[in-house]
Amino acid sequence: MKERVQRAGRFLSGMVMPNIGAFIAWGFITALFIPTGWIPNDTLYALVGPMITYLLPLLIGYQGGKIVGGNRGAVVGAIATIGVIIGADIPMFMGAMIAGPVGGFCIKKFDDAVEGKVPAGFEMLVNNFSAGIIGGFLAVIFFLLISPVVVALNDVMGTAVQFFVDYRILPLAAIFVEPAKVLFLNNAINHGIFTPMGIDQAATYGHSIFFMIESNPGPGLGLLLAYWVAGKGSAKSSAPGAVIIHFFGGIHEIYFPFILMKPVMILAAIAGNAVSILTLMIFDGGAIAAPSPGSVFAQLAMTPRGNFFANIAAIALSAAVTLVIGIILLKVFSKGDEDLESAKAKVNSMKAEAKGEGGTSASVNLKNLKQIVFACDAGMGSSAMGATTLRKKIKNAGLDVKVIHASLSEMPADTEFIVTHKELHERANRAAPGARIVTITNFIGAPEYDTIVDELLEAKKG
Repeated sequence: MKERVQRAGRFLSGMVMPNIGAFIAWGFITALFIPTGWIPNDTLYALVGPMITYLLPLLIGYQGGKIVGGNRGAVVGAIATIGVIIGADIPMFMGAMIAGPVGGFCIKKFDDAVEGKVPAGFEMLVNNFSAGIIGGFLAVIFFLLISPVVVALNDVMGTAVQFFVDYRILPLAAIFVEPAKVLFLNNAINHGIFTPMGIDQAATYGHSIFFMIESNPGPGLGLLLAYWVAGKGSAKSSAPGAVIIHFFGGIHEIYFPFILMKPVMILAAIAGNAVSILTLMIFDGGAIAAPSPGSVFAQLAMTPRGNFFANIAAIALSAAVTLVIGIILLKVFSKGDEDLESAKAKVNSMKAEAKGEGGTSASVNLKNLKQIVFACDAGMGSSAMGATTLRKKIKNAGLDVKVIHASLSEMPADTEFIVTHKELHERANRAAPGARIVTITNFIGAPEYDTIVDELLEAKKG
């Protein structure tokens, strides 16, 4: 079930994450040039509407089609998306997430059906006209039939969201958000669900609370500080470095192992996030666009004029609440040195590899290994950080092995060696069945890094 949920979430976020730069551009232009912005400008304000109405949904539809049907799917997905956009008078993000993949699916099925049946010399003719005809047909269908349905669904969702806001129960969302993040659904939640909802709200009110529900670094900061103050062993020693990476670098995945190590700590994160949401509601806080990554710098950069007090208070209070509750939980549920848990994780990892459960392939020749792929869900935050750490260790050892970071869905076809979090092991095994897979639980101080370096040194000597 967890794998299916992760797959669905990955698909949703996969349509939005590659286009985050465009969302941030729209956010900056909006924050600067709207009538209530930092430097109001009627001429440049004209950019805001077309970007949110056409550019952003088309990018989502294009990416959705590409995920399903490659480059041809991307084109047909964009054509289908324009139909759902023109058929409504609201930003069609939900419609784009439907039209894009449908367009990609249709052209992919057509290509599969005619593969090997097109006469020589007619390939370009068939390719171009099939994309045009199928795309045009879908645009008409989405314009006439699907767009009204999506508008109705959007109204229902808007009513449901407004119910949570009116009755002050939106903080309950923290009960679902924080556990889901630890299961590596953070990108899916933020960019697959909250970002489209936030864009709709920001277009009306100038900012949205939804941009800060998942991306707020406060709860993670408080949790890491709690380990720094009351933790033991490796958890305590690695917490200060994790604080910097999480709060200033915006890589939230860094604190997930601290919760997985002591699951009761999720209660502290939930309480902190709930306080953050309540604070934003009371003081009408929120961001103008999705802060990505979830760094305090990104949060402030996406904060519109007049919202700094609310947003800073939400971050600070959530960190304080999580810190206090986290210290209490660590004191009450302390069962010895957390180094023991780290040792157990290492032993389990070694056992899994010995049994062939780690994806280890006997055909992988470490002596001739040229590249290691550090993989994560999106290929951005945690994988980039882990790759940097491992790359430095390999460089210091004098080894000529390249370390790159990538998402599990976009790993190079010739991948032979993968490093990833243990929660993503099954997906990594499917993505590269013949590769060796080393799983870790701690992105900073993983003992597996040194083990990898030692094995490579030994192999190179032989």
